[in-house]
Amino acid sequence: MYRTHTCGELRLPDAGKTVTLAGWVQRARDLGGMTFVDLRDRFGITQLSFNMERDKALCEQARQLGREFVVQAIGTVRERESKNANIPTGEIELIVTDLKVLNRANTPPFTIEEETDGGDELRMKYRYLDLRRSSIRRNFELRHRMAIEVRNYLSAQDFLEVETPVLIKSTPEGARDFVVPSRMHQGEFYALPQSPQTFKQLLMVAGFDRYFQIVKCFRDEDLRQDRQPEFTQIDCEMAFVEQEDILNTFEGLAKHLFRSIHGLEFDAPFPRMSFDEAMKSYGCDKPDLRFGMRFHELNDFVQGKGFKVFDDAELVVGVNAEGCANWSRKQTDALIDFVKRPQIGATGIVFVKWTEEGLKSTVDKFFAHEQLQHWAERFNMKQGDMLCLMAGKAERTRKQLNELRLHLGDLLGLRDPKAFKPLWVIDFPLLEQDEESGRWHAMHHPFTAPKPEDAQKLIDQQDLGSVRANAYDLVINGTEIGGGSIRIHDRAMQEAMFRVLGFTDEDARYKFGFLMDAFEYGAPPHGGCAFGFDRWVALFGHRTDIREFIAFPKNNAGRDVMIDAPSRIDAEQLTELGIAVKS
Repeated sequence: MYRTHTCGELRLPDAGKTVTLAGWVQRARDLGGMTFVDLRDRFGITQLSFNMERDKALCEQARQLGREFVVQAIGTVRERESKNANIPTGEIELIVTDLKVLNRANTPPFTIEEETDGGDELRMKYRYLDLRRSSIRRNFELRHRMAIEVRNYLSAQDFLEVETPVLIKSTPEGARDFVVPSRMHQGEFYALPQSPQTFKQLLMVAGFDRYFQIVKCFRDEDLRQDRQPEFTQIDCEMAFVEQEDILNTFEGLAKHLFRSIHGLEFDAPFPRMSFDEAMKSYGCDKPDLRFGMRFHELNDFVQGKGFKVFDDAELVVGVNAEGCANWSRKQTDALIDFVKRPQIGATGIVFVKWTEEGLKSTVDKFFAHEQLQHWAERFNMKQGDMLCLMAGKAERTRKQLNELRLHLGDLLGLRDPKAFKPLWVIDFPLLEQDEESGRWHAMHHPFTAPKPEDAQKLIDQQDLGSVRANAYDLVINGTEIGGGSIRIHDRAMQEAMFRVLGFTDEDARYKFGFLMDAFEYGAPPHGGCAFGFDRWVALFGHRTDIREFIAFPKNNAGRDVMIDAPSRIDAEQLTELGIAVKS
């Protein structure tokens, strides 16, 4: 056999045993009469020891080993004289009696160490080498554990894991589909699923009652650190449920993962916040509650005082940066530069500082001290604090202030990656309107049910902007981990939704006729959730880049630089598919 033990297995009680190890050479140290080699596999590192006096030829052989050579070593386990408390095997070493090189290796293009010198693109090109690093390996151990715990919890709740099709029909609503040409049906295309949405609803019609799947999904969209063209989600659906049933079930899943992975107990229910409150108080629908800086509005105090920026604004709103009154002009100018970046687009910030000399602002000539005192009271401001105020169109200004709030949280060290603050955001708008076309779009997807008390507005197509969705998102630390909704299960309501979204009856039938037909055969009330598994694992791994938790990810341009995909295909394949490529 190639090995009797792994490189992370041996301990001091194993001293005296003859064992066989196999793995990769992490590093070699030549000390003249002695040579030491660190042998690594997935499970750990064991030090191999070679002595010139004991076996000169074997020691010379060890000196010829290069980094990442694959070797087999036979020897006797011995207690180390110089112990290494940093590794679990640090009390022992292997006195090698036989060494075999199983495969030689070129010098790797970056160091295979905890902290590597390889850049992102280089590491992605040689991802199979990057995956040898222990820090990356731990990411996949975490992912594996979380997948097991998800299955354990949902199975205990009587969910069935069911696989749904990967080759489906294209219904390009929202993100773009990846399409797959059919050879047998030329001119026709499959699409890769953005989610198994309609199939899981059909499983509820079929009476499966509780379904889940840890499933690959695909979206042809612009990429970020927390997005990939192919991603994994925990997809779930339940029949005969209302919103409260679903929130309780999946809050239970979240608490189970916190407990089993991080040993954290959440005894109290997760807080809940309406979409309107989240937008008003934090400027986004996924607020980070690890720190304060709740928004407060000042229109009633500041308008009509002659300061044009405030007088002309739809909204004047700000946050209290506690303990920042001693910030220098250089520091506050840096904040202004931050919000003026094109991706944020603000024009500036008004500051109010409460120093030992009292309240001072950058607009003192427009506002008396007594007026500043009213501002301070609204923000619960105290000496040592600094207000940051922004003004403009309401929705835009709230989004800009949200970016500033998060930036201040980073600068002040308030966003501890090892602290977790979960939150349910509920009562989303069902629809959002495109300003240019005036067309209504589903904020989540077209199968989301309205709140029962708002359903008639949807049917009558009246006051559509006020219709609330029976929808919910789970947010942790300012990251949307997932969300879902109670679904429409009535054909007439689904047809009304399609009409509001601008579908003709023919379009609706062509794209979703199979679902509406199913509703004619006894569809139960149902709803569900889908969670971004990659995001959740990255969050639990205290990282923001989900690529560190995906074995073979794409880069920010959507390319796999290791296998060079996407790539052109042969003319013969194109002919078989009946496709011509325009240059």
